[in-house]
Amino acid sequence: CRRCMQCDAKFDFLTRKHHCRRCGKCFCDKCCSQKVPLRRMCFVDPVRQCAECALVSHKEAEFYDKQLKVLLSGATFLVTFGNSEKSETMICRLSNNQRYLFLDGDSHYEIEIAHISSVQILTEGFPPGGSNTRATGMFLQYTVPGMEGVTQLKLTAAEDANVGRRQAVAWLVAMHKAAKLLYESRDQ
Repeated sequence: CRRCMQCDAKFDFLTRKHHCRRCGKCFCDKCCSQKVPLRRMCFVDPVRQCAECALVSHKEAEFYDKQLKVLLSGATFLVTFGNSEKSETMICRLSNNQRYLFLDGDSHYEIEIAHISSVQILTEGFPPGGSNTRATGMFLQYTVPGMEGVTQLKLTAAEDANVGRRQAVAWLVAMHKAAKLLYESRDQ
């Protein structure tokens, strides 16, 4: 490349080109000056990124620092598969390699993250004070290799007001943020 892909400055002896470590595009120093950690690509130290990539990397860094721990530790839900009326109490957690959702109860299920096609947070009413709605559960749609069609799963947080419910709501919020990050990263 002979010009900056952001400001169209021509590269020469004074205007050097730099590559964004996330997208790989060529930029001048002014347009590619931010240095941000890029853990998902195994860069331990902060690396040069363009402004657009740096914004996404900041969101990912926040996710790794806060929400990932919640997803790995898991939470207890009432789990309903498909259109069944029967629910099973299960612990839902992200696998250590971050590629699967594990559901453990009387039975064990593994859902590959890459096969999840839809995530919808279930909410209820407005709490006193009129701020945001409260997360109560989640619908997941995913494909199972070797099977036709889409499988649906519903996770519902328990109704009691103890630590388990707070942990389940925190897990739902973290999963929602993870889904948003995955959706945004597919566009890049």
